Amino acid sequence: MVVGISGASGFIYGVRLLELLAELDIESHLIISRAALLTMTHETDYKLADVTTLASHYHRADDVAAGIASGSFRCLGMVVAPCSMRTLAEIATGTSSGLIGRAADVTLKERRTLVLMARETPLTLAHLRNMTAVTEMGGIIAPPVPAFYARPDSLGQMIDHSLGRVLDLFGLDAGTARRWREHTEPCGSELARDGGRSVAITAK
Repeated sequence: MVVGISGASGFIYGVRLLELLAELDIESHLIISRAALLTMTHETDYKLADVTTLASHYHRADDVAAGIASGSFRCLGMVVAPCSMRTLAEIATGTSSGLIGRAADVTLKERRTLVLMARETPLTLAHLRNMTAVTEMGGIIAPPVPAFYARPDSLGQMIDHSLGRVLDLFGLDAGTARRWREHTEPCGSELARDGGRSVAITAK
C-alpha cells in the first residue's frame, strides 16, 4: 500500500494508518510532503525518523524515480492521509510536482484504488470541482468525518474508526470500525461506551 501524507491538518491519520497496515502485515510505501513535515512539528511530538520507521519503505517527496512512480509497480492502491487541497488539485489536474501526485496519478491510470482523506472546511467551488474530477477518474474522496453513532469517547477512537472505514475500501478489516447494527442489539436500547466496552442502555 502506498501512503502519502500531505500538508493538511491531521498528520496523525497518516501515522496511525501506517501502524494499522503493519498490524495487518501489509507492506507500506511512505511519502511525506515538505508541507506535511511542518504540520508534523505543529501537531505532534514526532520526529521524521519516528514516522519513517513505521513504514516498510520510505521515499522522499521529490524522488520521482522511485518504483512507486511507475505503473509496473504492483500494489493494492494508495491512500493520502490527510490530503491537502493543493495535493487534491494536483491529482485532479494531473500536474503533479512530486512523488505523491505522481504515485496517485499512476494509481488512477492503472485502475487501482485511490483514497483521498480530504481535509478542509468550508469548501470552495474549486475544491468541490477537484473532488468531482478525481471521482470521475475513479478515485474516492473520503474525508475523515466522525461517526457519532459509534459513541467515541476519545480522539483516538474517532481516528481509528475513520481509518477502519478507509481500509474497508481495500477489503481490509483493521477491527477498528464500529459497524452500524452489525450485531443485534436489545429492542429499545442505545449503544454507549463504558471503559472501552460496548454496553446496552435500555431506554426508559
